[in-house]
Amino acid sequence: MNLDQVGINFVYVVSAALFVFGLKMLSSPATARRGNMISALGMLIAVVVTLLAQGMDYRWILIGVLIGSAIGSTGAYMVKMTAMPEMVALFNGFGGLSSLLLAWSEYHQHPQMGVAIAVIAALSVFIGGVTFTGSMVAFGKLSGRIPQKAIVFNGQHLINGAILVAVVGGGTLFCLNPASMGGYALFAVIILVALGFGITSTIPIGGADMPVVISLLNSYSGLAACAAGFVVSNNILIVAGALVGASGIILTRIMCKAMNRSLANVLFSGFGTTTAKGAGEDGPRGEVKPASAEDVYYILEAADSVAFVPGYGLAVAQAQHVVKELGDLLEANGTEVAYAIHPVAGRMPGHMNVLLAEANVPYDQLVEMDEINPRMETIDVCVVIGANDVVNPAAMFEEKSPIYGMPIIETFRAKTVIVLKRSMNTGFAGIENALFYGENTRMYFGDAKASIQALVAEFKGGN
Repeated sequence: MNLDQVGINFVYVVSAALFVFGLKMLSSPATARRGNMISALGMLIAVVVTLLAQGMDYRWILIGVLIGSAIGSTGAYMVKMTAMPEMVALFNGFGGLSSLLLAWSEYHQHPQMGVAIAVIAALSVFIGGVTFTGSMVAFGKLSGRIPQKAIVFNGQHLINGAILVAVVGGGTLFCLNPASMGGYALFAVIILVALGFGITSTIPIGGADMPVVISLLNSYSGLAACAAGFVVSNNILIVAGALVGASGIILTRIMCKAMNRSLANVLFSGFGTTTAKGAGEDGPRGEVKPASAEDVYYILEAADSVAFVPGYGLAVAQAQHVVKELGDLLEANGTEVAYAIHPVAGRMPGHMNVLLAEANVPYDQLVEMDEINPRMETIDVCVVIGANDVVNPAAMFEEKSPIYGMPIIETFRAKTVIVLKRSMNTGFAGIENALFYGENTRMYFGDAKASIQALVAEFKGGN
């Protein structure tokens, strides 16, 4: 079945409209699920019409669809919520790799390309290669397969600068004569250098900056796809890639603003190399006030307002469902309940929103940092569940702190703070948290899920 170009372009416009509407709906938790489905429908329509328009042999394509669908559906059902950031990193990486292979295939079949298309092909394989290996490094850091801390080495900036110079020089020579034997060799060099640069540019970035890195790599994958669309002259691939690239850049900007840091600082500062200050150094000092489940129960039972502040510890403990159960019990007790969300809490943008949505926490109870902070002094109890750096007062008061200037959820201003942690270990930034020693803070040690289950039992027993 062959479609004329007018029909193809019309369907592409419909698909592009679905992409835009779906992307717009992703801005709200209440419509995000539906927006994702609409965007997926747009992509399905675009893929189907592209395949039909080419009039090709579909046997290998169908085999690929079946294999990919089996892997994707199995992974989607089996992946834990704590592993969702790693999965997103893998998606970014494979998106970059597919753009690299697409541009490489087009060059292999049609080496006699003009200078403009050769430039775009080189950009596609370079950005795609950087995205693939950079995402694999991010996956390794997030999954714990490689150290999460920033791995900084001597001369790293010089090496990365030399790589970029080599790519520009080699890419220029390739674009001047892509069909020559030297062109083939240079193209291969660009691919290899891109794969190496993805590693050397991502490995020095610490785990605390992974939310920014994930959104940036997502943008890279979109830019690579957009460039590949120009190489193969596919309009919908250009549009889809541009949308992903632009939205990724916007999200990266939002993440940087939430951390009060520039993108250059994230990429080149080696944040996360700071070591934790011990008791004998200049770190926070004071007496920790531990609390039992019964102590915390009485505090919560008497509270008129409670704000939960989730962090990665909640994800690790898979405690979102019992937190929702505790929230329901508090509401039944006449307590106003809210969930304060920091933009970079967890391992990826929106990580806490996803976890709480899985537990069916009402969207109107999810409160952004800028909205909760002005009324923090009126909140009776803040329950911090596995969060650390995003509630650390050092960001506001310690100018020498590596997180100084980063906006935080100002839990220390609440009337009472309950901190759920396994131990007194530091967060990703590697610094002590003065919140734990505050006069109004009680430390409730233990696994977050087990600790909250104990509180639920206290409430049910008390009733």
